[in-house]
Amino acid sequence: MSQPTAETAVWLTQEAFDRLVVELEHLKGPARVEISRRIAAAREEGDLRENGGYHAAREEQSKSEARIVQLEDMLDRAQVGETSADTGVVEAGMQVTVRFEGDSDTETFLLGAREVLALDDSVDMSVYSPQSPLGSAILGKEPGGTVSFTAPSGKQMSVEILDAKPFTG
Repeated sequence: MSQPTAETAVWLTQEAFDRLVVELEHLKGPARVEISRRIAAAREEGDLRENGGYHAAREEQSKSEARIVQLEDMLDRAQVGETSADTGVVEAGMQVTVRFEGDSDTETFLLGAREVLALDDSVDMSVYSPQSPLGSAILGKEPGGTVSFTAPSGKQMSVEILDAKPFTG
């Protein structure tokens, strides 16, 4: 397995990585067996065109298989690390506060992967990928600086970095 590049890596804490491995093992093992059992039982009932249980099980199977593909990809690209050092420089795994040009409000978000936040339901925070236009523009920058980037809509935007500290959950 090759190492993911900075552009493709998904930053995860060890705890988030381990939780995703457990979820993947469950989906590929007991969950697959259970869904297959429900599909087989529904098939035995006869006409599949009007069999709600069959269609529900097939839809669940489809969603489960899609999640397996997503998890395998994410785990293959995972860059597992501890909470970033408090250097003041923006990097993956940091809680960043910014102010968009022309706006008096600030926005605080995690620069990393959404799965990190899934560990703590009490945290209500946006997540930006380090590979996103905003994330890649602020990576390696320090508070007090202003950077410009092109939003997915094509609009040119500027953001002032106000704070960058390790995300502690």
